[in-house]
Amino acid sequence: MSTKTIRIGGGAGFWGDSPEGARQLILHGNIDYLVFDYLAEITMSILARARERKPELGYATDFVTHFIGPYAQEIARRGIKIVANAGGVNPLGCKAAIEKLLAQQGVNLKVAAVVGDDIVDGIDGLRAQVRELETGARLPDTEISANAYFGAFPIAAALGEGADIVVTGRCVDSAVALGPLIHEFGWQRADHDLLAAGSLTGHILECGPQCTGGFFTDWEEVCAGWADIGFPIAECRVDGSFVVTKPPGTGGMVTRATVAEQVTYETGDPANYLLPDVVCDWSDVVLTDDGPDRVRVAGARGKPPTGQYKVSATWSDGFRCLATLLIKGRQAVPKARAVGAAILARSAGIFEREGLEPFSETSIEVLGAEDTYGPHARTSASREVVLKVAARHRSAAALDIFAREIFPVSTSTVQGVAGAFGGRPKVQPLIRLFSFLIDCQQVPSYVDFGDRRIPVAPPVRGTQAVATPESRPSRVSDARVGSAGDAGQDTVMVPLIALAYARSGDKGDISSIAVLARHPELRAPIETQLTPDSVAAFMGHLVQGRVERFAWPGLDGWNFLLHQALGGGGVASLRYDPQGKGHAQALLDFPVRIPASWLQSGLLLRTEVYS
Repeated sequence: MSTKTIRIGGGAGFWGDSPEGARQLILHGNIDYLVFDYLAEITMSILARARERKPELGYATDFVTHFIGPYAQEIARRGIKIVANAGGVNPLGCKAAIEKLLAQQGVNLKVAAVVGDDIVDGIDGLRAQVRELETGARLPDTEISANAYFGAFPIAAALGEGADIVVTGRCVDSAVALGPLIHEFGWQRADHDLLAAGSLTGHILECGPQCTGGFFTDWEEVCAGWADIGFPIAECRVDGSFVVTKPPGTGGMVTRATVAEQVTYETGDPANYLLPDVVCDWSDVVLTDDGPDRVRVAGARGKPPTGQYKVSATWSDGFRCLATLLIKGRQAVPKARAVGAAILARSAGIFEREGLEPFSETSIEVLGAEDTYGPHARTSASREVVLKVAARHRSAAALDIFAREIFPVSTSTVQGVAGAFGGRPKVQPLIRLFSFLIDCQQVPSYVDFGDRRIPVAPPVRGTQAVATPESRPSRVSDARVGSAGDAGQDTVMVPLIALAYARSGDKGDISSIAVLARHPELRAPIETQLTPDSVAAFMGHLVQGRVERFAWPGLDGWNFLLHQALGGGGVASLRYDPQGKGHAQALLDFPVRIPASWLQSGLLLRTEVYS
């Protein structure tokens, strides 16, 4: 077997990430490929609106100006190849901008664009056949963008043609790393285990330093290195195994726990993670230490793909406006609630007088009063809080009235209103997400390279059925230090964080929370007490739908999907945490009963005891 190793650096996890990641990896990472993930759903709608204003736009302009421009000559000198989904809704415009910049600098790098994912022009022909994945709703008639999630083979094809820089439109986040691995190792469409492993490589890299200590549950262990946190590098081999590391001398840390949190991030069912090129089974992935700041990853398995692309369409559903005000003094919390109610009531009165319809939706949250914790809040006596008051309406003019009524509360309500941050709030379009599936054969993909447009064959539907969570028995490891239910044992109640790490994110209106036992011995009480029903009850102030739990035996953990838990979805929610990034922190306060003897076992994070 070949001993060839390909080093891939993850240079950005979203549109607006720090250029320091690219600088660090280019100059000190000794990498073969530098990959960037730019495209969240809201990003696509923003880029679509930019293209409406100027047809040559619609791509992540800072990729050209901040990531390619300053380093083009160094990239060429070191022979680093670049892959990024920075093309947004205009990959050809992105390609042209890069080529113009390279010509100005006299740098000889060849640029390719993957195109075909943008299907908004043909959306009318799909109305009769598509339904929203979560709700079953029909497609609205006010689309802004509609893009299929392509896989990695078009990227591999572009590299095979000799491209040094590949830009794509919408593709699955992990494809920017899987594409180079397909190209370098000659993996084929039938190599499902290898494709699943390469997809896991990309999944770990896609959020930048989230796997190197950023966003880590035990933040105090790593915060001293945040200022110069290392961006991730994957050292990949032809058998699909890889090591996660970071540039030497950088901050952060790479441990089994930091990598495990990222493995679970926003995945849903770990045994059936659906991607265009492969259905991944990551449930038995194994992480092992490979030296300081080095973690080896192996054990990914794959199944044939479904033959369908996921399409994310965004559509306009009126407008929204959000304001924040500092409220100070004794009884700041009830003051803030009263001020928020007054703003909404005064605006509603004006609406009625002017013949305008009522608000479509309103939201009041008091930041500092632990409103996001609902009935589990512990703080109600703060003397300094931030009021967030938000509203949605079909009319921008109505929300202009609401925005004008923010500042007057400083003279017409109560002492302690200390001003609205950022001035009068802006009225913005409210963008909703509509996701559906489409047969891959209906969305051809192409590589635009030089003066050629090269077609790429789509994924072909496999014959292997995808298992449902109910058809797979849950595996529970033995609790070698005793069971919380053993008769005669003294027990205590501790927060979940004493036993587990957790990471949360979003998929539309679904909050995804992964919980990982700190040690295999701690699985049993989590397994028996942190059930879908108990999570639904504990997070009931946020969750409007069902809660699912998927076992993750390889990582001694579980994934929880909380449906209808984000106030309509990250791109449309009026909540202050519209993507559920803080939901794991809330769940880590869930009370778990354990034997009192465990407090001295050395396995728990030292924390308070509830009872």
